[in-house]
Amino acid sequence: MPRPFHLGWFLQGSSVQAWAEPWTGAIGRDWMVPDLFCDMARALERACFDYILIEDSSYVGESYGGSTELYLKHGLAVPRQDPAITATLMAAATKRIGIVPTFATFTHPPYLLARMIASLDQVSSGRIGWNMVTGSSDVAARNYGLDRLPEHDLRYDMADEYMQVVNGLWDSWEPGAITADEASGVLVDHTKVRAVDFEGRWFRTHGPLNSGPCPQGRPVIAQAGGSPRGRQFAATYADTIVASMKGTGAMKAYREDVRARAAAAGRNPDHVKLLYLVNPCLGETEDEARARLAARKARAEQQVPQLLAFFGKITNIDFTKYDLDAPVDTLDLRTNGHQQSLDDFKRVAGKRPLREALLAYRGSSGSVELVGTPDAVAAQMAETMEEVGGDGFLISMSDVSRRTIAEVADGLVPALQRRGLARRAYGHAMFRDNLLEF
Repeated sequence: MPRPFHLGWFLQGSSVQAWAEPWTGAIGRDWMVPDLFCDMARALERACFDYILIEDSSYVGESYGGSTELYLKHGLAVPRQDPAITATLMAAATKRIGIVPTFATFTHPPYLLARMIASLDQVSSGRIGWNMVTGSSDVAARNYGLDRLPEHDLRYDMADEYMQVVNGLWDSWEPGAITADEASGVLVDHTKVRAVDFEGRWFRTHGPLNSGPCPQGRPVIAQAGGSPRGRQFAATYADTIVASMKGTGAMKAYREDVRARAAAAGRNPDHVKLLYLVNPCLGETEDEARARLAARKARAEQQVPQLLAFFGKITNIDFTKYDLDAPVDTLDLRTNGHQQSLDDFKRVAGKRPLREALLAYRGSSGSVELVGTPDAVAAQMAETMEEVGGDGFLISMSDVSRRTIAEVADGLVPALQRRGLARRAYGHAMFRDNLLEF
């Protein structure tokens, strides 16, 4: 029997993402109400997805020409609602699927974050994760009273300490601390709840966590470390990793490196589930799928400024300063933001002009191109897993709509299930247990 792989959905931002897409109902008028994404959560739960990751940032982009105009005009990651709210509503709409909101370490004091995530884990009956990010934008830092973000690797040093604090808080309630003994009138065994009293270089807290324990013990940690320092962090702490490498060679090399780092950190590499970002293009026939892919690429060619603006937002680079016909290898591109994204872009670009390289990188279909009927794409996914290893895929679509969600949940997933590549039912009630099932 083939080994099944895990499936997740990387949801970029909030419901505003789909405001102009067809098949979304009244989302253009009513984007503030997340009905579409609660429907999505129910559909993906029916398809037995492991989780939905709610990507986030807490600022309006302004790197493109030093202006917010393009970001606001085209709805590039704005408006965005707080992911804690969206996660709560999605969790209330479902019973088994994992929900993973994104929060940055510089936006939430450790105690606040630990308490919020523990509360979400409780009300969802053990289905919450945390996509842990260190931040990438000085604009966002200024929104929280900071002049700028620390340097890239220092942010990870600080995040190491942050994880010590939140793990200490989640562990401050021992198993069995809540006795709820009606005969004695005792709710909590005080000997099993302890202070943390952590004082480090950047963070300190007293504890214990007053919200009580997480049903999972600790929430599932997601991370997208791509730089060498980020990979080390992800290998040390993450339960699932968002991988966005381009091409099977880079995908395989990344997986081997992260697994080696996890083993060196004393972890079982099989407990670190690595999911590759993909954007499948489906059709009822091969010709229809190819036509839709061609339309997607043609649309991207008309949106080069938007693509540059969005890429500039995550790398803090103002691409208006560069000639679109200049070879990428002649440009001095540096970032204190998403280093791996920039490094991967430059690797893919080579000597190609900036415009062409951008379309190949940002206008493509994720880590590998998946195009065809649901059955053909299922075969392509199986072939990719066989070649590079890994634990599954994270669907990431720019054209989220009820139609594209249904094509995945009710078309692609059944094709994977027929091949024994996706689960037909959840084996466990809690998120972490389902991740570790295979």
